[in-house]
Amino acid sequence: MNEEVQFVLDSTKEGMDAAMAHLEREFLKIRAGKASPAMLSSILVDYYGSQTPLSQVANVNTPDGRTISVQPWEKGMLQEIEKAIMNANLGFNPMNNGDLIIINVPPLTEERRIQLTKQAKAEAEHAKVGVRSARQDANKEIKDLDISEDLQKNATADVQDITDVYTKKIDDFLAKKEAEIMKV
Repeated sequence: MNEEVQFVLDSTKEGMDAAMAHLEREFLKIRAGKASPAMLSSILVDYYGSQTPLSQVANVNTPDGRTISVQPWEKGMLQEIEKAIMNANLGFNPMNNGDLIIINVPPLTEERRIQLTKQAKAEAEHAKVGVRSARQDANKEIKDLDISEDLQKNATADVQDITDVYTKKIDDFLAKKEAEIMKV
């Protein structure tokens, strides 16, 4: 295969890998039935005047499937962390026992599960748009290459094959996430 074509195919895969990685990060933020430290990943705490991610000022654990514990590295940060969790509007009610913050994660209602499934579908669709965009860019690059028509057709077919593989990966990933969300 032509080196230029191989380069285009490799860069297409990289673009599609990036879309998959983004989808995985977004799926971590979508809550399934059990507690996860990733649920608090978007929280920023006022740490001596600067907004700092919670994970950089405290240890976040899940002792069981319904509880998240947040142990600050400095006891003086308890109030700030508690306030940040409340302000994040995640629907959690943190309890401060003087040493650590305990968050009981309530079970999801059927309605909330359906909302989260819709959110997961939307994120999967965004990933598919990223994959299709990478395909479109690759096809443009292939057209611009100074190669024979046969090579162009073969390269375009290869790009479509790669696109199909990534689309199937996204669909499978979504199906797994939906099952996880809907599991009571």
